[in-house]
Amino acid sequence: MKRTLALLSLALLAFAPLPQTDFTGITLSTPFPSQTVPPSISYSLPLTVQSFNLPPQAVSLSVVEAPPNWQVHFIGSGKVVASVFLGPDASETLSLKVQPPANAPLGDYDVHLRADGLTTSADLAIRLTIGEVFPPELRLEVDLPTLRGSPTTTFSFRGTLRNESDQDMIVNLEATAPEGFEVRFRLGVGNQEVTSFPLKANDNESLTIEVRSPDTATAGDYPITVTAAAEEASTELSLMAVVTGSPDLTLTTPDGRLSGRVYSGRETPLKVVVRNDGTAEAQSVTLTANEPARWRVTFSPEVIDLLAPGAEQEVTVNITPADKAVAGDYMITISAAPDSGARNSTDFRITLLTSTLWGVVGLVLIAAALGVVALAVSRFGRR
Repeated sequence: MKRTLALLSLALLAFAPLPQTDFTGITLSTPFPSQTVPPSISYSLPLTVQSFNLPPQAVSLSVVEAPPNWQVHFIGSGKVVASVFLGPDASETLSLKVQPPANAPLGDYDVHLRADGLTTSADLAIRLTIGEVFPPELRLEVDLPTLRGSPTTTFSFRGTLRNESDQDMIVNLEATAPEGFEVRFRLGVGNQEVTSFPLKANDNESLTIEVRSPDTATAGDYPITVTAAAEEASTELSLMAVVTGSPDLTLTTPDGRLSGRVYSGRETPLKVVVRNDGTAEAQSVTLTANEPARWRVTFSPEVIDLLAPGAEQEVTVNITPADKAVAGDYMITISAAPDSGARNSTDFRITLLTSTLWGVVGLVLIAAALGVVALAVSRFGRR
């Protein structure tokens, strides 16, 4: 029973409202009122003005004391402001922009700020020490700095950009790549394409570097240099895209016409040109045909051992129609397939003609028949 009452009391305490503070007035604060800053640059400090147990009112802001020739301004929503409006028990955030003179010597400097309400005020003393600080540094790393692929591959280098300093930065991204190569930067999970972005102090951002090679790129190693630079720091990263290349075969004829004529009853040769328009050698190119039923197609040579990029070779295609094939147009598909790479095919229209020998025989038979008729007419026609 006692344990149950104890648990019930703890539960009631957990859901009980937090006690209200007895303080009445205004506070003016910054997280780090004493800090060291580098010389000859401007910087901003976050400020918070908060009221406790006060009615709504405008609170005036002023710089009571600042070092000679220093520029000190209150910034709210990107503008110089001199007051903030606070509701009951409300707060407002703004920043203090400080610009010391370029020749300010190293040492300690004091800034005194004040916030004045209707019936109360608050003071804030800030000490800034101009001295040596950790130099800002950017670090860019990728998981795999070397990637391999064909000319149609998009090389995706995945990495991380780190701001290893206590200062926020605006980082600009640039790339130096071989002619014809395209480089794009994509940021974070959203895959947003960027060329610059803000990076907070001691923070990091996932980055994907996409490199696309031109379709005409030959096999080889292509270096890419990526630069991430801010006003205060920069870093470089060397990447390598290894293009392996690929063959691209085309088939045509010496005169470019994808057609030919064959004759029934005999083998007819057709000249075909196999060309490699790709970026890598085509090895062991095998030639095959998809011909009409009972036709026979052979190649000389049947296999091309090696075809370099930009090279071509003539092949003789021997076509023998079926014995009883009807004269007319037929389609034969000829394919060339390297040992590695895509198969390429081309359709050829083949016209089957009747053999001239059979035409001569036919004419002889017709002439003989006409002779027999003429002889019969001359012999029996007189009776």
